[in-house]
Amino acid sequence: EEVLVESGGGSVQPGGSLRLACTVPGDRYLHSIIGWFRQSPGKEREGVAGIYIAGRKSYYADSVKGRFTISQDNAKNTAILELNSVNPDDTGMYYCAAQFGPMNADRTLMSDEYDHWGRGTQVTVSS
Repeated sequence: EEVLVESGGGSVQPGGSLRLACTVPGDRYLHSIIGWFRQSPGKEREGVAGIYIAGRKSYYADSVKGRFTISQDNAKNTAILELNSVNPDDTGMYYCAAQFGPMNADRTLMSDEYDHWGRGTQVTVSS
């Protein structure tokens, strides 16, 4: 089973930016749907963004719309999540997930739809 590899987490001040990357090994990347999820202590896992690699269609949670951008780098089998104008509520462990089968668009930010997960990367927003 593929293991997705996340990178790019760290600490950032409010209003700053971070760039997370999720690399999907193997040739199924081009047919995948990749989602980014986050979880903070005491809170449920939240879907923040997702992208359909073949169709280049992206989706966002209302809490990050206009601040986060998900994109793809097909040469590197990588989905990128850019976090801008971050605030302390953006703190958490960020996980990427991949699904290689069909998915209804309205389920893109639902963690139950994904079978393959990375180990996570920590994002901390504080002054």
